[in-house]
Amino acid sequence: MIARSYPFGPVDGLDLHPTYTRLRDEEPLARVKLPHGEEGWLLTRYDDVRLALSDPRFSLAQAAVRDTPRMGPTRIGAILTDLDPPDHTRLRRLLAHAFTVRRVEQLRATAQRVAGDLLDEMEKAGPPADLLTAFAIPLPGLMVCDLLGVPYADRDHFQSLAEAFMSITAMTDEEKLSKLGELAGYLAGLADQRRAHQEDDLISALVVAQEEGDRLTAEELVQITVLLLGAGYDSTASHIANSVHTLLTHPDQADLLRADPELMPGAVEELLRWIPGQEIADILPRYALEDVELSGGTVRAGEPVLLAKHAANRDPRQFPDPDRFDVTRNAKGHLAFGHGPHHCIGAQLARMDVQVALTALLERFPDLRLAGDVTWRTGMAMRGPLAMPVTW
Repeated sequence: MIARSYPFGPVDGLDLHPTYTRLRDEEPLARVKLPHGEEGWLLTRYDDVRLALSDPRFSLAQAAVRDTPRMGPTRIGAILTDLDPPDHTRLRRLLAHAFTVRRVEQLRATAQRVAGDLLDEMEKAGPPADLLTAFAIPLPGLMVCDLLGVPYADRDHFQSLAEAFMSITAMTDEEKLSKLGELAGYLAGLADQRRAHQEDDLISALVVAQEEGDRLTAEELVQITVLLLGAGYDSTASHIANSVHTLLTHPDQADLLRADPELMPGAVEELLRWIPGQEIADILPRYALEDVELSGGTVRAGEPVLLAKHAANRDPRQFPDPDRFDVTRNAKGHLAFGHGPHHCIGAQLARMDVQVALTALLERFPDLRLAGDVTWRTGMAMRGPLAMPVTW
């Protein structure tokens, strides 16, 4: 079988490339070849992607020692995503002691205050405004820094470092590794400070987290913190901007939310389902440990699969009329945060940030609208605008 060149090609804004729909219907197990690494299988159906995310017959750890399908010449892994159970389970359990729903909900009032302050500044400056720089980037940035215990004064520096974590081709491997090394060094120093003087933040909680005498090593703590900061900062900022763009281009749905704010939690789930946040399939290939039967055929032991979660979230077998954006839809079960043992541990924080951001924007600026062309970034793990002018 001849492998298709992947990614399929550029798309406008938040459109889903039409090839995904065709493959999902006709060839749910499609052979693809990325710019680097070996060929792999692209999964586009909901049931197949969900199974590969949770079935122990698929391994993330194998990707750390294989010539994985990838966009850049160098594979750059991360501690939680390069492990299978039980090693992954151990770290996840230790992290869960610090990253609790209670801790996230305690931050909701802070998020509301920060969102209000940012909108005060935006309103004072007057329209038009770039929603990215005025609101979508600083809100999750300040929240992640507050959660971890990173000083407020460092937030601008951390934005560029977080972008390095999410870069696919936007930076060279050398640039990316340099920035990640700088970030790791900074966080190691912060962890040393917390060992001497604990505060009410996540890094302090990670320093003392233990389970039956087992604790995080200094290297594990830094790597986990880098992962949380990079993934939590950039991806949430992109999703806030993408969500606002989606609502402004579907004004009837925005009107429903203004009329009934209690729809917001469900609307955020629908936004997570509908928006194809990733530019390509999940950048973390899984390797089959044995032959596995899927919708389109058999994945043989030792073969990698790439998971098109954004295509799976548009599978009509799971979500009726899936291309329609509907804030009243029950979108539970979407795969935006993954599924199974590697389900995003920061999902609750991201949900809360987006709920707070959209609620505050719709209340403050009921006539918010786009004020010009939106430019979109490329070469990053998360799709999103480079600039998004708005007015009111």
